[in-house]
Amino acid sequence: MPFPTALPALSDNYIWTLAEAGADAIIVDPGEAEPVLAAMRQGLRPRAILVTHHHHDHTDAVATLAERCGATVYAPDDARIAGEFVPVREGDRIEMAGLDLRVMEVPGHTRSHVAYIGEGLAFTGDTLFSLGCGRLFEGTPAQMFDSLERLAALPPETRVCCAHEYTLANASFALTVEPGNPALAERAAQARAARAAGLPTLPISMDSERKTNPFLRCREPRLAARVAEYAGCDPADAVAVFTALRRWKDGFAG
Repeated sequence: MPFPTALPALSDNYIWTLAEAGADAIIVDPGEAEPVLAAMRQGLRPRAILVTHHHHDHTDAVATLAERCGATVYAPDDARIAGEFVPVREGDRIEMAGLDLRVMEVPGHTRSHVAYIGEGLAFTGDTLFSLGCGRLFEGTPAQMFDSLERLAALPPETRVCCAHEYTLANASFALTVEPGNPALAERAAQARAARAAGLPTLPISMDSERKTNPFLRCREPRLAARVAEYAGCDPADAVAVFTALRRWKDGFAG
């Protein structure tokens, strides 16, 4: 099974590369050209560029890299994504560079956001972060909750490859919500050690996220009670818990 490589970009982005055999590779969300160009100078050969959503920190280098290496670009069907690309939607398959990924539509952060699933991996863009989730810029809480539920239903060994190094900041909030969660305390310590060593905190298993990410745990009674305490009311269902939890995170100062 191929192992993904996270190329640090901009202030806290990751550009993911994935290669099965030789140096033929898939690139995910290139918001900056130089990290990929540096890898190309070491022999990497991008054959496909996958875009999860239209935000500039995920797309700014797409045209440059596609022109430089002739890679095919795949992206959600959104007019805000510039240049030529193959539009993708739910259930589409991308088979290239010896790899096989399928498209999952995960609206919430943006209305056209997609994830790419396969090879034991989930490239989740800005929908699911380790110990967190993306802000709701365009979608509704119900849409984002459903998107996260679908991602959480992937096999537990699935490795989550999200697009930002937000784990430590997310850990601070998650520990505020669930201070008595031992799996979360262990994950936070692991993340601190990784960052102290200059290493990414990713990828991380979906099993770990289910046990530690508050946004995937809105059906847990203790977490729901904690959110109700914060909100000053009793949320009617898991979507309402998620809505209040996301509002809490939006105003969290750390």
